[in-house]
Amino acid sequence: MNRVCSPYFDPDFDTLAERINGPKCRVTIDNESLENCTVVKIDSVNKQGLLLEVVQVLTNMNLIILKGYISSDAGWFMDVFHVKDELGNKVTNQRVINYIQQAIGANREGMQKSKTGSRNFFKYESPPEPTAIEMTGRDRPGLFSEISAALADLHCNVVEAHAWSHNARLACVVYISEESTDTPIDHNRLTAIEDHLTTVLRATTARSTNEENVKQQEVKTAYGINHEGEGTVTDIERRLHQLMLSVRDFESPSKPISSPRKGSPILIDSSDHKEEKMLSVCIENCDEKGYSIVSIQCKDRRRLMFDTVCTLTDMQYVIFHASVDSRGGYAFQEYFIRHVDGYAMSTESEKERVIKCLEAAIERRVCEGIRLELCANNRVGLLSDITRVLRENGLAVVRADIATEGERARNIFYLRDISGNNIDMKFVKSMKTEMGEIDVAVNNETKTTTTTTTTTPSSMKRVSSFRSLGDLMKSQFEKLSHNFIAI
Repeated sequence: MNRVCSPYFDPDFDTLAERINGPKCRVTIDNESLENCTVVKIDSVNKQGLLLEVVQVLTNMNLIILKGYISSDAGWFMDVFHVKDELGNKVTNQRVINYIQQAIGANREGMQKSKTGSRNFFKYESPPEPTAIEMTGRDRPGLFSEISAALADLHCNVVEAHAWSHNARLACVVYISEESTDTPIDHNRLTAIEDHLTTVLRATTARSTNEENVKQQEVKTAYGINHEGEGTVTDIERRLHQLMLSVRDFESPSKPISSPRKGSPILIDSSDHKEEKMLSVCIENCDEKGYSIVSIQCKDRRRLMFDTVCTLTDMQYVIFHASVDSRGGYAFQEYFIRHVDGYAMSTESEKERVIKCLEAAIERRVCEGIRLELCANNRVGLLSDITRVLRENGLAVVRADIATEGERARNIFYLRDISGNNIDMKFVKSMKTEMGEIDVAVNNETKTTTTTTTTTPSSMKRVSSFRSLGDLMKSQFEKLSHNFIAI
């Protein structure tokens, strides 16, 4: 009788990697503990940038972060978030819950982690990749309109576009394709397009302008970000933050923004429209633990935590502990950080720069004007025509988000009057006359901001009731991932 021998496999071998490196990332979605929000808990082996990836996933799904406690010391990462959906309800959609668990890391092999945004989460097929172009430079009235007109003259179809303007700087990411074939731009023609757009950006640059300012006005192909977010962990909004940081939008073109140190409200002059706002960023050092403690107090809004975490991460700081809270229209954030070299901030100039960069990151999404949403049948030159009408009516584009789906184009603009006056809503009639059949929706951002949150002495007292992370660290910090108690 012939014996047949088979290799022996130790049953513990399959879990060897987990026993060596720790358990896989555990993501728990809890809808039972609290009545008015969903609790998201994450336990994982820590790595640089993991907090940003988690916040990015929650932000991409349009979730509102109400509270959050983060601890990532000693190589372990523990997060607890209180979240709601964009309608203010608990997160109950099972597909959304599954996506959050998979995207954060519960099943990384089965899904491209953080590479697919909420835009293509429900899509099954995508068109050929358009070409992405990045533009940065000094902003001026009508510049976005000039860029749109130049692309139309160059026979480029704008598939998608995103632009931010802050402190007289502009950052823009545009996806373009060939007008006739709707295919990616070939290399030779792309070079000519970049040269032409560079000329547009530098049209008003004086010869005496220093070399550094000239370098900030550039156009280049964006190889690091692809359409629909595939093939990269850097989404468009993070790239816009990076571009604005590269052109130093944290430096005011006229006079530097005052930087409070004691957490007091400041007066910000934004395009000659003065309004008292609660915006405070202060930094202190905790010598005992070797941390720099960054405290932020400001009016609450969506995507605020993404903006601040993104900025700290891109400035090469590691967040070890954090606590965020939002109440009564205000947000309170506290971060315990060190530089990637392992040291806390040691100089006042370094603290000053971090404060200004965080203030700029918070202000980039703030618009003292109106939000205009336009939906129309897509065609080549549509964006150029729309921005031309806006420019002719004396309106400056502060932010823009352009997207196309099939035969329809959705254009969202955040606008302000160039002269600083109130916007005359008669321009909507002019827009409809010029564009023909077009759906228009207008929201006054200034009035919305003023009515929802008003700075009063009583609201300022809320700061003292905010429980800092320093206090939490002195108490039972290990309860973060188990028995989370609402404050």
